[in-house]
Amino acid sequence: MIDAAVVGSGHNALVSAAYLTDAGWSVRVLERDTVVGGAASTVERFPGHKVDRGSSAHIMIRQTGIIEELRLADHGLRYLDCDPWAFAPPPPGTDEPGIVFSVDLDATCASIEAACGRKDADAYRAFVALWGPRSARVMKSFGSPPTGRALLSSFWGMDASDGAAALSREFLASGDSLLNRWFDSERLKAALAWFGAQSGPPMSEPGTAPMVAFNALMHTTPPGRAVGGSGALSVALQTKIEADGGTVTLGDAVVSITRVGDGWSVRTASGEEVRARTVIAGCHILTTLDLLDAGGFDTATTESWRRQIDVGPGIGMVVRASTSSLPQYPGAPGVESSSRGLQLLVHDRAQLRRAHGAASAGDLPPAPVVLAMSFSAVDPSIAKPGEHQVSLWSQWHPYRLADGRSWRGGSPEVAELEGDRIVAEVDKYAPGFADSILQRHTQSPWDLEQELGLVGGNVMHVEMSLHQMMMWRPMPALADMTVPGAPSFFLTGASMHPGGGISGSSGRSAARLAIAERAGNPLKRVASRLGAALPGRR
Repeated sequence: MIDAAVVGSGHNALVSAAYLTDAGWSVRVLERDTVVGGAASTVERFPGHKVDRGSSAHIMIRQTGIIEELRLADHGLRYLDCDPWAFAPPPPGTDEPGIVFSVDLDATCASIEAACGRKDADAYRAFVALWGPRSARVMKSFGSPPTGRALLSSFWGMDASDGAAALSREFLASGDSLLNRWFDSERLKAALAWFGAQSGPPMSEPGTAPMVAFNALMHTTPPGRAVGGSGALSVALQTKIEADGGTVTLGDAVVSITRVGDGWSVRTASGEEVRARTVIAGCHILTTLDLLDAGGFDTATTESWRRQIDVGPGIGMVVRASTSSLPQYPGAPGVESSSRGLQLLVHDRAQLRRAHGAASAGDLPPAPVVLAMSFSAVDPSIAKPGEHQVSLWSQWHPYRLADGRSWRGGSPEVAELEGDRIVAEVDKYAPGFADSILQRHTQSPWDLEQELGLVGGNVMHVEMSLHQMMMWRPMPALADMTVPGAPSFFLTGASMHPGGGISGSSGRSAARLAIAERAGNPLKRVASRLGAALPGRR
């Protein structure tokens, strides 16, 4: 019997496994896919191109300390800064300057002043000064399971000179209301709202203020691009696990997880049985419940849990393209200023509201809202010599279409028709972009589900709305990263606190819980939830 079986190879699952092997545990990672990393993976979609299957920019994990704690640089992981970290082009057909968001706050404020005026530039400087430390506290809260005590520890000592009620009100406000309080320019507000909306919810929802304010941390540590693609993180984690004696098995899906005696029996599609004292499940929470059901867990209980988990209508879709050149945006000081980070192709928040409203009704957006990324400008190794690579992420696109069409069929397919509209939207902001495309690959919500196990096409697993965050993610009974009635069984992945995105935080927390339990410390629950459990050998 091994110490732990880790189900799924998403980056959080791999982080859990890496901390356990670092602590001397015998660990087996079991993955249905033939590619390691889940949504943090990279494949050759076009000849000579390393194309991400899911995530592209790594923002949070660079601020967690996980990379350093696991010494992933020793296993080949290297990051390049995306600086400038974002660019917001002017409205199509105008001669206004774009807004360049650089790590350098002075340079950013100068760009905002040129595009939006001195008042908003000064407001942005003050906004970063106030919300930078607040966002750092939010990041700290991601470091352990979301108990009240742990959250209080993360935010204790924060400036509340206007009173606790006023401070809590600002955190619980919508992103739109926060932006309206600080800024006048709709262009600036739209760009920041689109950045915040990458978490999934529209910025009109309560509790989204911290999401839109997270940009303040980009002036400390910008988004990073892993050399060789997003999957380089997962490959480094796999290398670390195997160097410490662990095993990563690909291409053999887990089909059931059963409690047997004082351990677990994990069965795979090939018929193999893996016996383990501890299980850490890093797949989608609904998939995890299916595996427990197949192993004889109480189905009435799991069905009750399923009804309380809101997956949502789907978030978006992606067009991946090889191109002959980088997007050329009028209003950019130079291609270097617009191509290295996130290209926020929105100039009015009404565009975001229309898209989200349509998706809520099961309709495609009136006009796609697009985030463009051309990371071959940062890391030329991902593209064929003489070519570039561009990813176009578009929100919001429902998993189920109200008009009866299906992402899986049609002539031509719905996904390709929508891909045409996404490319055309980029072409409005960067004329000539459509003509630069050499090859393209479209990932609809259904494709994301089929390839990456993202139920309902939701890249965040379950909705990132207020009622499913912190101690409510994905629902109260499961929020402490354990399953009632399933001893030595721990949960990780985007379904758990702090949610989607590349952070690795839930993976580290799950490993700490498992290590604390094995240590038999009578204070293990308090210690591990405060992030103070055994860190592993150094």
